Amino acid sequence: MAFERDLANAVELIELAEAEDEASLVDEAVTSLRDIQDKASRAELEALLSGEADGADCYLEVNSGAGGTESQDWTEMLARMYERWAGGRGFKCELLERSEGEGAGIKSATLLVKGENAYGWMKTESGVHRLVRISPFDSNKRRHTSFASVWVYPVVDDKIEIDIQEKDCRIDTFRASGAGGQHVNKTDSAVRITHLPTGIVVACQSERSQHRNRETAWNMLRARLYEAELQKREAAAQAIESQKTEIGWGRQIRSYVLQPYQMVKDLRTGVTTSDTQGVLDGDLDAFMAAALAAKVNGLEAVVEDID
Repeated sequence: MAFERDLANAVELIELAEAEDEASLVDEAVTSLRDIQDKASRAELEALLSGEADGADCYLEVNSGAGGTESQDWTEMLARMYERWAGGRGFKCELLERSEGEGAGIKSATLLVKGENAYGWMKTESGVHRLVRISPFDSNKRRHTSFASVWVYPVVDDKIEIDIQEKDCRIDTFRASGAGGQHVNKTDSAVRITHLPTGIVVACQSERSQHRNRETAWNMLRARLYEAELQKREAAAQAIESQKTEIGWGRQIRSYVLQPYQMVKDLRTGVTTSDTQGVLDGDLDAFMAAALAAKVNGLEAVVEDID
């Protein structure tokens, strides 16, 4: 294997450097070993992305919790955080739906993230995210706690058949909110589809054409139903409730504390950092990698118990 060959070469270089007492060769060998370690770590992470839909693009929804302006501002911060993470990896990120908050922030937003293994990387971000900070909206400068939920599901291609009966759906049209030009705001171009048997709701308002918004909304619904099926399979394997149930408002996966100290902590894996600004600017790889490893290892342990 390439790793074994590179490692053997590095070891030989160190032995040669020691024999000839060449400090420069030692430095070169150490650099080589660090490169090997980095490559091995990346390969290990990529090996975790072996799920049925991990290679797919994905939709990401953010929704504000109770708390009005505070939670809506936090929801907008989360959406921006994921946009920056996606941009940092070279992924494309499109805004499909955005519901403006009352005074500040957003009530909800849906993003389409396109890139290799987008769903595989982002799937562990589903859950409730908690923010603690001194409120910029409180004249008394009191500390507030805000909640927002994130839900990630894969884009489904034409090879995967999802049976949706139109009679099981309610389709509503409405005027798009926010910026977008006179045509967007003065016609009922936005589309919302409610799948009655499951209660799943999707909406799209990114296009000026109602027809195109409707087509995108149908694709989103197919993706949501497919994700629900994936979660049922995982629930059966793990003998626990599906992930959709787990991300109810009582289910927190990560805390972002800005006051009275600086810390972001993943409550599932224990990964912690004091670089809160870096995280809010999209530095999420450490959290995602740890959650992926925990998810894979946890599933393997359950399978072993079943066997």
